[in-house]
Amino acid sequence: MPIPTENVGSLPRPAKLQAAIAAYDAGEITHDQLIAEQDQACSDSIHRMEGTGSPMVTDGEQRASSFATYPLTDTLAGTGLADNLAGDGQYFAIFDDGHHRQLPRLTGGPFRYKTYAADYLEKAIPLASVPMKQAVIAPSMLMLLYPLDEEVPGYSREEFLSDLVDECEKDIRKCFEAGAVRVSIDFTEGRLANKNDPNNPWTGRGMLQQFIDLNNRVLDRFSPEERRNIGIHTCPGGDMDSVHSKEVDYAELLPSMFQMNAGYFLIQLASEDDKEHVYQLIGEHSRDDANGVPQVCFVGVIDPLNPEVETPERVRDALLTAAKYIPTERLGATDDCGFSPFSIDEKPKHGSPDFARDIAFQKISARVEGVRLASEELGV
Repeated sequence: MPIPTENVGSLPRPAKLQAAIAAYDAGEITHDQLIAEQDQACSDSIHRMEGTGSPMVTDGEQRASSFATYPLTDTLAGTGLADNLAGDGQYFAIFDDGHHRQLPRLTGGPFRYKTYAADYLEKAIPLASVPMKQAVIAPSMLMLLYPLDEEVPGYSREEFLSDLVDECEKDIRKCFEAGAVRVSIDFTEGRLANKNDPNNPWTGRGMLQQFIDLNNRVLDRFSPEERRNIGIHTCPGGDMDSVHSKEVDYAELLPSMFQMNAGYFLIQLASEDDKEHVYQLIGEHSRDDANGVPQVCFVGVIDPLNPEVETPERVRDALLTAAKYIPTERLGATDDCGFSPFSIDEKPKHGSPDFARDIAFQKISARVEGVRLASEELGV
């Protein structure tokens, strides 16, 4: 069969939708008016992605506050924050351009999602004519909701982690029940865990193995057949056209990351300086038997942070080089990251969210065509 390909999840939100979110936060429009803008953006996202020839599509996460906070709040500004949370939580990432993104803080138990990814998917599937995938957040990210050094009164850390694992499993299962053919888990905190940023306390605590173990607590609740279609996405961040951990060598992440018993991995690579180094690491550390399932490695061939559109030939050549190190039957292609993981994103290198949105579909088209060319060359 041809080399498989899929996107990570998000697409840039139209400027009109971003303005509607701000207006909703300010109390200037109703929730129904916001939903109308989301409906329009979702429909446009699905239809335009289908137009790229992509074998699998998403709604571009147009309804989500962000890839990380969709279970917790209606908007990125904190409107509609879920119970037992406050807005002054841990910075989960400080980006190279100086801006940061922040999580809420857990104030009590029990921990429950307010919104599941399937709530969005159920509205999107009737709009699509090809299979849909859905991205969900990793328990290792939401683990950072709990204060680093304090105990939440009446709600121990282990009680929280137990509830968190239950909710993450439920999030994935509900996506499959709603009709998703694939579910990928966003794990951007994996590479960041090795940065040791003095401005971001959690990164200096050697938490990577805790993250891996916690994610496996969720993955190991699924059968090998189910895990064939559950993926892990890793990247050095991708927000406001900036990154948070690109300087961290993949050698510090990949051996641990492939301990997770997922069936496939979506790995940022197009923007790496030494791609062959990473291809080799993937070939050495990915497993052909991860507790009953082979690990398929989708290498990033598209850089969402760069407005230059890759040619199909560049995509083809990247995959041909990757195939020197990664078995062809376990090779796939993806974009480095979601094109806009946060609902408010100015896309400064692109000039505007609307231009970035147009570029995103051109890039996806190039990926799809490049995969076709590489598949022909490799005879698969």
